[in-house]
Amino acid sequence: MSDSPFEEIEAREHAEHAEHAAHENSPLISQVTMTIAVMAVIAAIGASLETTEGDKTIVAKNEAVLLQNQATDAWNEYEAKSLKKNLYAIAADQGGPKAAAYAKVSAQNADDQKGIQAKAKGFEEARDKKSEEAEVHEKRHGRLTLASTLLHMAIAIATLAIILQQRWPWATALGLTAVGLGLGVWAYL
Repeated sequence: MSDSPFEEIEAREHAEHAEHAAHENSPLISQVTMTIAVMAVIAAIGASLETTEGDKTIVAKNEAVLLQNQATDAWNEYEAKSLKKNLYAIAADQGGPKAAAYAKVSAQNADDQKGIQAKAKGFEEARDKKSEEAEVHEKRHGRLTLASTLLHMAIAIATLAIILQQRWPWATALGLTAVGLGLGVWAYL
């Protein structure tokens, strides 16, 4: 199933060209229409992969933002524990009947801070991994966009071979297809 109504219209047009070529019995037209059909399939696959990589980019970036929010929340909790620790340490340093209890609470807050700090750093590491993942998907998306564009251009140029009854547009289209395929493969290397 196509992602775009334009791709569906384009596919119908290619089918019409193929039907026209079958009635005309021209070897060039038959070869070009078969090539166009293959190009259209490759372009559809490329467009689908492009969309998938774009979606993966957005998802990874959103996950990175959520992880950053969790890290920020953890660091805020860490700072709150630090403030409590310091307040109780000051109260314990003042002496009095509750000084030992205040010192114990201060020490507990200091211990809590260690776990919270580890949690915050874990969120930051996960955020960084998601950001790197998003960059990989974004690069792929860009390369696949270019590949799909070249493939669609190749289809249009190949159609000129039918209209003009000449081979040079077909050869040009084959060259663009090869470059588009190369870019598509390069996106995953």
